[in-house]
Amino acid sequence: MKRIIIFIFGFLIFVSCKDNYQPREINAITFKEFKIDSVSIRAIQVINKNEVIYAGSNGDIGFFSDSKEPALESMVLKIQYQDSIRPNFRSIASNGKAVFALSIANPALLYQISDRKATLKYTENHEKVFYDALQFFDDNLHGIAVGDPTENCASILLTSDGGDSWRKIPCANLPEFKEGEAFFAASNTNIKTIGSTVWIASGGKKARILKSDDFGNSWQIFETPIIQGNGPQGIYSIDFTDKNNGIIMGGDYSNPLENKANKAITKDGGRTWTLVANGQEPNYKSCVQYVPNTNGLEIFAVGKTGVSFSNNGGVTWTEVSKDAYYAIQFVDRNTAWLSGNTKLGKLVLK
Repeated sequence: MKRIIIFIFGFLIFVSCKDNYQPREINAITFKEFKIDSVSIRAIQVINKNEVIYAGSNGDIGFFSDSKEPALESMVLKIQYQDSIRPNFRSIASNGKAVFALSIANPALLYQISDRKATLKYTENHEKVFYDALQFFDDNLHGIAVGDPTENCASILLTSDGGDSWRKIPCANLPEFKEGEAFFAASNTNIKTIGSTVWIASGGKKARILKSDDFGNSWQIFETPIIQGNGPQGIYSIDFTDKNNGIIMGGDYSNPLENKANKAITKDGGRTWTLVANGQEPNYKSCVQYVPNTNGLEIFAVGKTGVSFSNNGGVTWTEVSKDAYYAIQFVDRNTAWLSGNTKLGKLVLK
């Protein structure tokens, strides 16, 4: 099934306060939807404008292409662990040579997918284990995964050999977490890496930012003004356009129409955060991403409440679709893939 929704922006000109950004006019934002039966997709890894890899429920790792009509799923790898466990994947990442997918819940299962084969690279058994997100750094050798606490700190896995081996950081080397502070496996975007720097966003009892400048070997933690205190409240997604300027977004999953204290920006690398569009559009969102090569001015946010867009760095927003999506990932400044419940989507800016 395919639906196309076109939103025409009459004379929408982006005014930039940054001298090196040339404003552009967008005439249309186009959404194409592709039905993916019986799988909930919360994590995607784009390949190019026509191809995307997804990780979903029921142990599904799928390759999807819309370069032919009808659109084609040329590979769906259904992973089963032991006799009865099908992993529920909510994290996927690539190091340029292979794809890695990480499951939630107990046991934690981290697979490497290459040549249409899945190899188990890490397992963890604990009644509290629950991994939420997975990313690689720019060098493609270092990678990081984050999960809810099994002790009094975040569960963080690191690799320095391109994913061949993974190790868990001991709590002695991490900031202490508050009881009830954890993460959300909503879109695989509560981790952001640039160079050797990584930021991780938490939620629940506290909504804070963990930051490391050395591939995850040492850490700092910073407060945010995002709504917090209860289980479903907090930061669901984080993105940076450079090492200083970033955005966090989330809210209260149990009260998704609420739009107070659910989005904030930083200009100092995550040390301090300022609320934006407080009490205004958008409401709860599970994923926020900068549009590439727009100097941090153009941003999209998606969630079960729809799709919103900002052309001024997050200060104000416009709803562009009511369709529910979990995640969005850009190929370039004009094209992005989206994922949702039993569907993929493709966004094109014209």
